[in-house]
Amino acid sequence: MLLNDVFDKQSIKLNLESKTKETIFTELVDTIADVHHELNRDEMLAVVRERENKMNTSVASGIAVPHGYYPGAGVVGAIGISPAGIDYDAPDHKPVHVIFLIIMGETYREKHLHVLSRILSIIKSGALPHILATKGPQEVYEILSRFN
Repeated sequence: MLLNDVFDKQSIKLNLESKTKETIFTELVDTIADVHHELNRDEMLAVVRERENKMNTSVASGIAVPHGYYPGAGVVGAIGISPAGIDYDAPDHKPVHVIFLIIMGETYREKHLHVLSRILSIIKSGALPHILATKGPQEVYEILSRFN
């Protein structure tokens, strides 16, 4: 599964308006719902919140990957970027700047792991500063394409 298949250009938000973890979930789920009309916004938001309540999804300094299992969905996502950072209650107590929110169907667990692996490749490569410096969704999309 390619990252470009999961994260559509229209689901990449630069300069997130949200300042809290809870409002980020809403903002990014709304972005997915705008692209994937077949998915219910409230149900997506519920599964993301449920998963986050089990364990914080901050995966590295400055990056979080909130996700949830949504019956009948494929694997879809949204990316949010906050240059100022968001208090995410991360274990390292540092703000989160890039959020990869993923919604997937139960039968896509293996593909979900592949997507997480690709995101970790982005983190390890040192591409985070490049993502933060982008001027538009197309540039983020191009960075993603290098890690497919």
